[in-house]
Amino acid sequence: MSSTNSEGTLEDAQKPIQQDPGKPKKNNDTAFFGQPHGLSTLFFTEMWERFSYYGMRAILVFYLYYAVTAGGLGMDQTTALAIMSIYGSLVYLSGVIGGWVSDRLLGSRRTVFWGGLLIMFGHICLSINWPGMSIGAAEGFLYASITLLVIGTGFLKPNVSDMVGGLYAPGDKRRDSGFSLFVFGINLGAAISPILVPWAASGFGIQLFGEAYNFHAGFGLAAIGMAIGLLQYVLGGRKYLSNIGMKPNDPLEKDQLHVIVRRIVIVAVIVAVVMITLAVVGWLNIDRVIDICSIVAIAIPIIYFIVILCSPKVNHEERRRVWAYVPLFIAAAIFWAIEESGSSVLAVFAQTRTILDIGPITLDPANFQTLNPLFIMILTPFFVHLWDTWKNQPTAPSKFATGLIFAGLSYAWMAIPGALWGTDGQVSPLWLVMSWFLCEIAEMLISPIGLSVTTKLAPKAFESQMMSMWFLADSAGQAVNAQIVQFYTPATEVQYFLAIGVVSVIAGIIMFFFVKRIDKLMGGVK
Repeated sequence: MSSTNSEGTLEDAQKPIQQDPGKPKKNNDTAFFGQPHGLSTLFFTEMWERFSYYGMRAILVFYLYYAVTAGGLGMDQTTALAIMSIYGSLVYLSGVIGGWVSDRLLGSRRTVFWGGLLIMFGHICLSINWPGMSIGAAEGFLYASITLLVIGTGFLKPNVSDMVGGLYAPGDKRRDSGFSLFVFGINLGAAISPILVPWAASGFGIQLFGEAYNFHAGFGLAAIGMAIGLLQYVLGGRKYLSNIGMKPNDPLEKDQLHVIVRRIVIVAVIVAVVMITLAVVGWLNIDRVIDICSIVAIAIPIIYFIVILCSPKVNHEERRRVWAYVPLFIAAAIFWAIEESGSSVLAVFAQTRTILDIGPITLDPANFQTLNPLFIMILTPFFVHLWDTWKNQPTAPSKFATGLIFAGLSYAWMAIPGALWGTDGQVSPLWLVMSWFLCEIAEMLISPIGLSVTTKLAPKAFESQMMSMWFLADSAGQAVNAQIVQFYTPATEVQYFLAIGVVSVIAGIIMFFFVKRIDKLMGGVK
């Protein structure tokens, strides 16, 4: 069996490859739609993880602000929106920890496993319920769940994507189409879950769990989805992933361990002091915690860029490429701020401002969140073919700039119904459909391209951690959302959508003027 085949043994994989000097190793494994067979394992791992995440997220905002009599926690709607945004921000912020653990301690393979396990238990916490359970206990399980899901997703997300990059040799032209197929798997799980999870919460259409909407049953289905993904990851990984991600890229030396422990203790003490001080002066509440998390989520990527750019492990050429990545990061943060509002602002719009009765069918507001991944799946084959066949296609910065303009238009579009007919009544669901369609064109221009270009621009010593940087863009965007969602009300609906949309469009136009400069810094990376 060829050593380039991902089904080969470890011994096969360690044999030297006979090839002409200067030519990249060619991977002849095309078992999974023309891609390496190992992609199938990572495809389904991420598909089930996204099923659990997006299924839970589809109903979480309603669980937070629905009245207790309707099965919710009865929070203020503005607070619920802020919690949703900062929760999403922390999920992607924790990728820094997951990238570091992978690069320095465990390697991608084991880090992904432990991440999946934590995610599964996080959903189990949300599914716990018993007759007469107090609101305090329910909120306790909510925050325990958020903690487990934040850490677990941070372990899994950046490292499973990094392993996808490891399936391809330098120069393999299938790389971009492989990442596009991987993103299709993400969206397959995300498309199914906003249908099935609310359906489970409503008693599978037969009120199996009583008259009230049972959010905990929906969260339980999300836990089952992650368990399935974890099982196939373990079994498929042994068969198809060979030795990919088995060792850390930059293993931690024993004499460095005490330094790391000391830093962790210092950080823990600082956090404890801040929290105790806030409690003493009476400022420790959910709003202050959200503010602190927002500041941290915006500050960390800035610090991280400084660390990477100043590291002696990064050579001159790698440093230039990291500088090229900075404007791409900013563009991605703006895009994700708009895209991730589907589970917060647009979810509320679906529930309060959208006609849900369509003939004999009554939609659940959470169902609209399937539009995001559904359009991605529809558009993916077109864009995969486009990137594979377009010889003189635009470079990554040009694609990002175009994506920002489409993202801005998707939000500006949502200002139209309020401007025409006011914000008191309900409007056709087609307004949301069109908005998501425009946003997903933007995502196809930014998300898979961003995943791919991140692995190409990453310095050797920071491979997994640079993938974490990609997810920090999402974290920063949602941290900003956590602060601005307080301005979303029926009275400000038009101004809210229009202002954010215009900012994104202007950012895209400005980026077009810097495309050539960014391309030069990328040093030939396409």
